[in-house]
Amino acid sequence: MGLFDSFFGTEKSSQEMAVQEAFAGILLGAAASDGHIADEEAEGLWTILARMKMFESWTGQKFSTMMDKLVKILKRKDVDGLLDRCAAALPRKLHETAFANACDIVLADGVVEPEEEEFLENLQRKLDVSGDEALTIVEVMIIKNKG
Repeated sequence: MGLFDSFFGTEKSSQEMAVQEAFAGILLGAAASDGHIADEEAEGLWTILARMKMFESWTGQKFSTMMDKLVKILKRKDVDGLLDRCAAALPRKLHETAFANACDIVLADGVVEPEEEEFLENLQRKLDVSGDEALTIVEVMIIKNKG
């Protein structure tokens, strides 16, 4: 903990991150994992989150506030730091769901950069998704994003 953290609230534990923030943060990390967010990745992120039950009652303002918080974490701690924090706060029952949606975002622009591949491998480990399950998810997402 830094000297000014208690005054400015700049460091919060993963327990203080809501499930929705953790899930959205993982998807934001997927979109940003190659150093930039392609239009297709941003559109995929918004589409995925907008159709999920956990966000159905969220207002545009609440959504914007959450994304601002996540972008600040991303800028301060980079993709790996964001992923660490979000993975720690995400309930086990959503691990495969988050992994599948992160794969969908990475594959949305039709190109998997080495950094994106590394992100997905790191995410698989942090979320404890089995190799067989991860391979199945990746295969399905490749089929989904063809064409």
